[in-house]
Amino acid sequence: MLHPSNSFTFGLQLLNQNEDPQKPSKESPLSISINDFSTSPFFQHNKGFTIFNPRSHNPRNPTSICSKQLVNFYLDRIQELNPLLHSVLEVNPDALEQAGKADEERERNKGKRFLGDLHGIPVLLKDSIGTKDKLNTTCGSYALVGSEVARDAHVVEKLRNSGAVILGKASLSEWYHFRSFDIPSGWCARGGLAKNPYVESADPCGSSSGSAISVAANMVAVSLGTETDGSIICPADHNSVVGLKPTVGLTSRAGVIPISPRQDTIGTVSDAVYVLDAIVGFDPRDSEATTKAAEFIPAGGYKQFLKKDGLKGKRVGIVRNPFLDFNDSTVISTFNHHLEVLRLVSSNNDDNYYQHGQITHINLTLHLCLNLTWILYASGKVLVMLAEFKLTIKQYLEELIKSPVRSLADIIAFNNNNPDLESMSKYGQELLLAAEMTNGLGEEEMKAVKLMEQLSEEGFEKMMKENGLDAMLTLGVDVSTVLAIGGYPALTVPAGYDSKGKPFGICFGGLKGMEPKLIEVAYAFE
Repeated sequence: MLHPSNSFTFGLQLLNQNEDPQKPSKESPLSISINDFSTSPFFQHNKGFTIFNPRSHNPRNPTSICSKQLVNFYLDRIQELNPLLHSVLEVNPDALEQAGKADEERERNKGKRFLGDLHGIPVLLKDSIGTKDKLNTTCGSYALVGSEVARDAHVVEKLRNSGAVILGKASLSEWYHFRSFDIPSGWCARGGLAKNPYVESADPCGSSSGSAISVAANMVAVSLGTETDGSIICPADHNSVVGLKPTVGLTSRAGVIPISPRQDTIGTVSDAVYVLDAIVGFDPRDSEATTKAAEFIPAGGYKQFLKKDGLKGKRVGIVRNPFLDFNDSTVISTFNHHLEVLRLVSSNNDDNYYQHGQITHINLTLHLCLNLTWILYASGKVLVMLAEFKLTIKQYLEELIKSPVRSLADIIAFNNNNPDLESMSKYGQELLLAAEMTNGLGEEEMKAVKLMEQLSEEGFEKMMKENGLDAMLTLGVDVSTVLAIGGYPALTVPAGYDSKGKPFGICFGGLKGMEPKLIEVAYAFE
């Protein structure tokens, strides 16, 4: 069985090129040892490939590597596995050069100041996060191939400032799965259908499919994804990695292809806390959202909340109805086992509220929020997102230095004019057409926005506050919509495998700005 290989902390340490590997480096608390890789079946039911699992550095087995060697390792992995997994769209032709410069900087700085947790670490970006380099930013569509952004996205700028190496762009569900309902998770015209590395036929989920798959298959150490509704936590859940969806506004969306300003957020797939520290913060190009969220950023960053005893004194609500709707007995028994572990660690965890229906009204609200038909037609969620997408994608396209398309209408026309490239006969573009028919945020859209705010305040927020919860725990990721419409954070961690070998996770959700508590609880659980 493939074990979760990526979590809250890296397991990567880059030595100076001439440093004695027998001596622990002072440059970084992260470590990797080539000889400390474990192997396990890849595509368990058919192919004989193996994927490697980086473990913490063992000083007694210290074949440590520099940034350039690490980048070469991942490039080799991508070359070997990407023809099967389709999780990487492009690799950065300058990645080795960036890694070499990081090694040189570490050598010059030896014995001086700490260069940062991400210095020299390769990072893969979802192909909707803009980079001012030789990489495309296309959201998986040929319509944006050759377009040029004016500058790095703010999160990319912060990654570069931290010394990270941009390895390439990860595949995704084209246009965030907002082109057609018929498009399967993980498919885009540029990359084809991405595959789950545990069970080839299993859903990899989306839209940040490639970000999660690449980490799970050890094709990269760290990746960034984006989420509007479930697009980070669902792929993380389905591919057995940690996914962190921050409070909306905690990370800037500037330079990232948008859908909804109310719900869009940039987060991490694996190694959540180190990367979160690097990418949060105010950005004048996304000033309203990042100003509001800046008050949530703790002094000293998020690493301080990686506590083994983080569950102690916490009150965690386990919501069974309607989330515990799994037919697989292996999943249910594993979940119940985890609850017993939680109870042993912390006596304050309590799921009686939900088992006995003592807050039935809250469960009903949550249930309605998870019914797809209700979401689409009664809450007005998609109505609002369609209007927001038309407005925000036009603004994004107009800011590009050059682009083959400048509006949603141009994208639709491109697809019609290039039906083979975009597989139009197979998938269509009804969601893009529906968005094009909107005329801004009118009375109906604003009513829907207010309804979603009411659902959040009288549902999830009320449940959390009235019961004094530090976190809500659910099995799987069906809760994503509840958290999405309110802009709340979520953190999913690997929990096990079903009877067919497919991974599943446990999701911790909280109120805005509750990342520290979620990190404490989830890290202690993991």
